[in-house]
Amino acid sequence: MPSPHPPRPAPSLQHWRTVLLSWLDNEAGTLPDDAGSQHIDWLGSIPFIALHLACLAVFWVGVSPVAVCLAVGLYLLRMFAITGFYHRYFAHKAFRTSRPVQFLFAVMGAAAVQRGPLWWAAHHRHHHAHADDPDDVHSPHRRGFWWSHTGWFLCRANFRTRAELVREWLVFPELRFLDRYDGLVPLLLALGLFGLGEWLAWQVPDWHTNGPQLLVWGFVISTIALYHATYAVNSLAHVWGWRRYATRDDSRNNAFLALLTLGEGWHNNHHHYPAAARQGFYWWEFDPTWYLLRLMASLGLVWDLKPLPGYIREARHIKSGSGASE
Repeated sequence: MPSPHPPRPAPSLQHWRTVLLSWLDNEAGTLPDDAGSQHIDWLGSIPFIALHLACLAVFWVGVSPVAVCLAVGLYLLRMFAITGFYHRYFAHKAFRTSRPVQFLFAVMGAAAVQRGPLWWAAHHRHHHAHADDPDDVHSPHRRGFWWSHTGWFLCRANFRTRAELVREWLVFPELRFLDRYDGLVPLLLALGLFGLGEWLAWQVPDWHTNGPQLLVWGFVISTIALYHATYAVNSLAHVWGWRRYATRDDSRNNAFLALLTLGEGWHNNHHHYPAAARQGFYWWEFDPTWYLLRLMASLGLVWDLKPLPGYIREARHIKSGSGASE
């Protein structure tokens, strides 16, 4: 039988040029088949693959308490920037904040190497509009686990920012800059970590760290862990867990994913009422992002956190079967 996805021709010179330039500038150009391509762009995926392979450098640079603590700290800081701001703020407008704080956390989110805030928010809004239907670009029920986990963002069809879905954010030139040059902040973070490690090796040699070690642990390993924890919300939180609410999609609540992602694992809750600033709807549902947003609100850094109305929380409960409500 002929393959449903015939092999693609070898990349042309134009393809090479456009993809290589897009590593630096997301508006470098488009390719003729960008809109309809459902193939992984292996050339464009080289940085993503290389970052994974760079984890092997840990056998060369070794380990130190400083490096591990920095890796964990950067994981948590950048995860909060993704969950609290890329997701709950930019995608769902679940609270308000000032322009400087908005920009600061957009930069922190960009440091997670998950593209710019406008690209992220636009694709997430598209997901909510089409969750688990044929137009959902990362439903695990359409093209399987790996496509949902990583494949969807490695194809050219999903490379561009869906600007029409985030028009209200386009008025901020600093956000458009971060979105266009989304590799800049990660590059600066990597260089900064290397420089910090070299400085510590000189100033505090008893800490047994150096530039390459902090680069590998603080940037590479921390980022890869952050990647796959975040991606698991797409690939696993629609197949693994329990359902409290009768949503039109197959979203699930999963306590383990909530632990890894600072509260994002309460995914069925979230699809039931995406507007809320919290995703752990009950006190026993661990939602550190919500706790941190409450702390920021007490300091005046954010405000107007959208509440979860009681009648919403109690509506559409599934009463029987494997998804029975508590």
